[in-house]
Amino acid sequence: MRILVIEDYVPLQKNIVEALSEAGYVVDSTGTGDEGLWYATNHAYDTIILDIMLPEVDGLTILQELRKRANNTPVIIISARDAVDDRIQGLDFGADDYLVKPFALNELLARVRSRTRQHYGVKSTNIEIGDLTINTLTKRVLINRLEVKLTSREYSLLEYLAVRAGEVVSRQDIWDHVYQYYDDASSNTVDVYVGYLRKKLKSLSPHRYIHTRRGQGYLLEYEEVVC
Repeated sequence: MRILVIEDYVPLQKNIVEALSEAGYVVDSTGTGDEGLWYATNHAYDTIILDIMLPEVDGLTILQELRKRANNTPVIIISARDAVDDRIQGLDFGADDYLVKPFALNELLARVRSRTRQHYGVKSTNIEIGDLTINTLTKRVLINRLEVKLTSREYSLLEYLAVRAGEVVSRQDIWDHVYQYYDDASSNTVDVYVGYLRKKLKSLSPHRYIHTRRGQGYLLEYEEVVC
């Protein structure tokens, strides 16, 4: 999952980025409103963490612009403005959540998880697809109670396919949400990681989970294989 952090106080920005990265998210960050607006309108994100008081362009203007463009990416405002009227204004402008500084990073992470799940219509931290269970809190993957050992990249790929289970997801969409822009890329990078993932799932179950749609992308859907 890809997160954008727009926060001008560098120590806080670094702490948030580090916490999100350790939790397995792909993170872009900036400390100016104009660059934040550019990131938010030119890239796909699963959640945006947005300060209000920013240089160049303020956070509420960024939020208004996103909603004006029908961009429904979840936005969590983080702000030192703690008055009730400030919180009401942020929510009325289209924010999905409002967190007053100072806050615990664990609470911010919980809100990111919650808003991201809601964005994709996932109600639980456990996503179950046939006998496959993905816990988005612990990052554990089980097949019939046996753990599938995945790398962080493999897990991120599986989680993104899982929150969009039943949909065909393009390779470009996967790249945008799972990989850093500075990652080494080749034309078949996504295909290679899908291959790794399929092999590990198959080692614990004969059933099919990831299906290729030629020319379109990949689909996560349980298909029982009768032995």
